[in-house]
Amino acid sequence: MGRAYQNRKESMAKTSDMKAKLYSRYGREIYVVAKSGGVDPNGNLALRSLIDRAKKEQVPAHVIEKALDKAKGGAGEDYSAARYEGYGPGGSMAIIECLTDNPNRTFGDVRQAFTKTKSKIGTQGSVSHMFDHSAIFVFSHADEEAVLEALMEADVDVTDIENEDGKITVFAPNTDYFKAKTALLERFGEIDFDVDEIQFIPQSYTTIGEEDMAMFEKFLAMLNDLDDVQEVYHNVEM
Repeated sequence: MGRAYQNRKESMAKTSDMKAKLYSRYGREIYVVAKSGGVDPNGNLALRSLIDRAKKEQVPAHVIEKALDKAKGGAGEDYSAARYEGYGPGGSMAIIECLTDNPNRTFGDVRQAFTKTKSKIGTQGSVSHMFDHSAIFVFSHADEEAVLEALMEADVDVTDIENEDGKITVFAPNTDYFKAKTALLERFGEIDFDVDEIQFIPQSYTTIGEEDMAMFEKFLAMLNDLDDVQEVYHNVEM
């Protein structure tokens, strides 16, 4: 799979306005995960991973604490997950994951990003079958065999493992995320993960022409401007 884990949404931290959007998205996701699984990171592995990722992206502590305090209160917005997919400029494929308190509004906003860039929003499953929904872990370690052994003993269905310049990259089905992470932590203790998340990874990448690339960048910008959009996955070789 090579550099598949690097296929992430464009950085939202280039200007102060973009940072504010990034912080808002992390705050919303932390709130939802804490509200559903508990506010203690030691007992909520998904929350622990999310907070670690937020810190790596330099999300301020007060943003994290505010989201946790809000979840402790029990009341607040009722967000639900929504996923949209379809064909972008140049025949590219995209999956958009959202957290929304108004699904009708979110669908309309996402659909507008498609229609204004000569793209086509599809039905559920229209392009996701061309992506692998994978748990991905990247961390420093010298012994690939020891890592694989720990995962196999925990009955993790490892789909791929790579070792490059002292960095181990593990790919597993998204359903094995918690089992894989627990196995790694139990065997090797605290690990400073470079990547620790679930992503949609395209099974193949595509290159698009200059004109289509300009429209594709507009497509991504429109999606990234939407507060409800959490992640955008695509198969374009940037």
